[in-house]
Amino acid sequence: MKYFQTYTSNTCAGSGNQLVFGTDGQEHVGRIYYKIRTGGTYRYSFLFSNLMDSTFADGSVSHKNLICDQWTITGARVGTCAKESESMLDVNRDISCRELNVNGWKQLLFGGETEKEVMPGAFFATDPVMLTFEKEEYLCLEIRYQGEMIPYHEESLLPAFVWNGEQWEYSKQVPFPGMIGCDRPVKRRIAYLGDSITQGIGTEKNSYDHWNALVSEWLGDEYACWNLGLGFGRANDAASDGAWLFKAKQNDVIVICYGVNDLLQGMSEQQIADDLTVLAKTLKGLGRTVLLQTIPPFEYQGETREIWKRLNEYIKTELAKLVDCVFDVVPVLQVDEEHSHQAKYGAHPNAEGCRKWAEALYPVMKQMLEETEI
Repeated sequence: MKYFQTYTSNTCAGSGNQLVFGTDGQEHVGRIYYKIRTGGTYRYSFLFSNLMDSTFADGSVSHKNLICDQWTITGARVGTCAKESESMLDVNRDISCRELNVNGWKQLLFGGETEKEVMPGAFFATDPVMLTFEKEEYLCLEIRYQGEMIPYHEESLLPAFVWNGEQWEYSKQVPFPGMIGCDRPVKRRIAYLGDSITQGIGTEKNSYDHWNALVSEWLGDEYACWNLGLGFGRANDAASDGAWLFKAKQNDVIVICYGVNDLLQGMSEQQIADDLTVLAKTLKGLGRTVLLQTIPPFEYQGETREIWKRLNEYIKTELAKLVDCVFDVVPVLQVDEEHSHQAKYGAHPNAEGCRKWAEALYPVMKQMLEETEI
């Protein structure tokens, strides 16, 4: 896909399609706010897809590789908000206070048109638009849409709002772009592939306190970082080689953290091992640099706890032979060695836990990047 030859992610916000919603034949308008990672003047293009990346909950409503029906974008525009807007984007704030000062609105086009008929299963992007941001300013994407099977990100941590006819109301039922694409030159593209723990759930909304946001910040602007973490996501979803893994493949370095949801949803030990093996072999077969993490603590019980221990041993011994680096996150997040299956900072690590994780992972990842530079 030519898009990836030009554009890389310029935010650490989680992205992807989890669930679907409909507008009952009406046109809705929503706004999503993204904190920009690297400042400067660049061309931007916003990537969307019309199929599911991962399985949501038990999969009865939305599952991996589900092709969504046709829907319509009736208009879109993009503007900038100052860093000081952060307090105004508190989703718990009185909704009458949410009319932010958005500057420099620019209309977005799709092949030169203001509207876009989104076809089933399509990947598509907006035409390029030149935008200027300072680091950590906010990009505001306003989008008008209608349809009965629109993909969206139910567990997003982003400030997202829908106009209710009088004011902006917090709602995640907005079509989320998969990438806030920016044409800035970078040394390497890094993707973080995993579940809600990778996405950042456990940290406060709009905080950007999740572990990979911190690691990305410390690595510096010469790297582009794309957070592909999704709540309820499992290795089995990614190993199916659908839209989710397609996105990961477009990167030079992939950091993987899966297994919690596979265990909780009753996948067999062999299936989980096989899926992780498929991911490692597939990505290494494409010449990618791969860092595989062990399965984090998550209050496992009974036989699930024993399977978790055996799978982590499999990762540290057998899968370590297939990838560039294995990072054991368990000692960072466990209560203690005797209670390694219990999560000290919450099953979804909070800001403190994510910082501890990032502090331990950063030097390992930095060394791996230096050793695998071409």
